[in-house]
Amino acid sequence: MGESVGRGGRDNGRVKGPVVVRPLVRASTWRRAVFLLLGGVLALPYGLLAATFAQMLTRGEVPRTIVFVLVAVGAGIATVPVFLGGSRALEIAAARALLDVDLPAPVVGQRIDRETRLRAALWIAMHLVTGGAVMFAAISALPMALVFIVHQFGVGLGPAYSGAGPLVELHPAVATLTGVVVLVALGYAVAGLGALAASMAPVLLGPSQGERIAALEARTVRLAERNRLARELHDSVGHALTVATLQAGAGRELLDSDPEFTRRALRAIEETSRRAMDDLDHVLGLLRESAGEPAPIAPQRTLDQLDRLVADTRAAGLEVRAHVDGAVGTLPAAVSREGYRIVQEGLTNAARHGRGPVTVRVDVPRDGSRPGLEIELVNGVRGRTAPRPGGGRGLTGMRERVLLLGGRLDAGADGGQWRVRASLPVPRGESG
Repeated sequence: MGESVGRGGRDNGRVKGPVVVRPLVRASTWRRAVFLLLGGVLALPYGLLAATFAQMLTRGEVPRTIVFVLVAVGAGIATVPVFLGGSRALEIAAARALLDVDLPAPVVGQRIDRETRLRAALWIAMHLVTGGAVMFAAISALPMALVFIVHQFGVGLGPAYSGAGPLVELHPAVATLTGVVVLVALGYAVAGLGALAASMAPVLLGPSQGERIAALEARTVRLAERNRLARELHDSVGHALTVATLQAGAGRELLDSDPEFTRRALRAIEETSRRAMDDLDHVLGLLRESAGEPAPIAPQRTLDQLDRLVADTRAAGLEVRAHVDGAVGTLPAAVSREGYRIVQEGLTNAARHGRGPVTVRVDVPRDGSRPGLEIELVNGVRGRTAPRPGGGRGLTGMRERVLLLGGRLDAGADGGQWRVRASLPVPRGESG
């Protein structure tokens, strides 16, 4: 079975050479050998404990009843670590680093169910058994094979090996061949056990159902945050570019006849662009925050800045008639922030696609008169240039903002006019 490029683009040991030799010289085989030997190291205390109990039972110096009690207690203590979540996390880390298996890291704080614990316990038991076997072969068969080989070159074995029947009776050439065969067999055994471990790791160490759900929820949160940042960029930068384009066009037309208007237009372009740059820096800072850099803190636009938004739009040459009923300062921050962006995007669409004045109505709930914040924008349309009811990034962004707050958005043509009506619920007791 071929091996593909592993996690992080690392080559899983693909080398050139004879097919028979490749499993023995691959880098992945050596990494997997380290993984198996790690299991042998972990199995040493268990082996020593079993040898001690076996010696106590065979010698009979300690009453068997006491020995059996000690065996039961020791077995219980030795079994507990196999079922711990920390042991599973260590095995996952070792499998990712040494077996090149792309396993998700355990979710912190996520409770592990019984099935997952049993799968992890089976994996740890297999790791200890195979690791112990590899270590035993390494400390017994490997030296024996080396002795066979050096015997071919006339190296004396010494009196300690005088009773070693195979070494004395075998012809030196046969002994050397036997040593080479033992070494090659050991290499193939390690390669095979390592490949088996790599194929079984996703099955026994894979995420539980709860971890899969937690991972999906985390991914959903990340996607929602990315969509929110995309909306912030679209609404803020898009509005700034629209205002700057209109101001620049009007200033160019009136450059000779009305220099004062041109100066005002350039000033408006400067201020609008500066605020858009502040928003851009804030959003980019949020993106960099995941890399460890603290995100710059920038004030969020709310309906408290509605007058400034309307003034900037008017300065761009678009007539805006704004009507505010109620105190926008009493709205919750989230509702006020999303309401501002809805008005901003509505004015941007009106400047791009509309004609004539734009009417903006903002009704703030008070004294139980209304269930929530009501926002309405109405403007004329230029032929077929109005936004499509079901398309456009601006309208999609507005719908997402409204839906996240549990509100409702209606947008579409209405008798030669384009009407956007948004209803945002305001929790009772959170508005004045």
